[in-house]
Amino acid sequence: MPVVKVKNLSNEEVDEIELSEKVFDAPLNKKLIYFAVKSYLANQRAGTSATKTRGNTSGSGKKLWKQKGTGRARIASLRSPLWKGGGNVHGPQPRDWSYRVPKKMRRGAICSVLSERLREGGLVIVENFDLSSHKTKEFAALLERLGLGGHTLIVASLDNDNLALSSRNLPGIAYVPPDGVNVYNLLTHEHVAITRDAAQELDRQLSK
Repeated sequence: MPVVKVKNLSNEEVDEIELSEKVFDAPLNKKLIYFAVKSYLANQRAGTSATKTRGNTSGSGKKLWKQKGTGRARIASLRSPLWKGGGNVHGPQPRDWSYRVPKKMRRGAICSVLSERLREGGLVIVENFDLSSHKTKEFAALLERLGLGGHTLIVASLDNDNLALSSRNLPGIAYVPPDGVNVYNLLTHEHVAITRDAAQELDRQLSK
């Protein structure tokens, strides 16, 4: 089992925690990560782009002139795609792009990325985020003290109002609960800070 040092908000080592091998010491599986990210991005697509067909455009359905005898091409409706203001042919229509990969694959991809973050030193276990203030400036100084610059994903319980308020205005900082962790978030943030309780909760969720 990997043993990780637990730090306090002053960046001092105060304890150690044993983490599950299945969750925090899994081999890197790029193929699994690829499928999980592809599914996540597909599920974010709105799929609301649309064009009007001849049945959606406004205009009379009356035949503009008789079929024969005028010397002009025959026409059925002003809403034909051949005319200005007519319907569009084979244009995009609303559709659902989402699909789901199996639960075991999703969990395996998350474990793979978490383990890689731990191996490369980008994962920090923090005792807690008990902040005395909701000021963003103080929280930014705290992150710098912990060596968590740049893009950082914070995994902690959602009942921490000071953490939510102080982190929301910092660019590159994301705050999610343990059950909100996904592969895309882990890959787009170079640092991951997890509270002790959140790490144990992740262990329970991903070890199933």
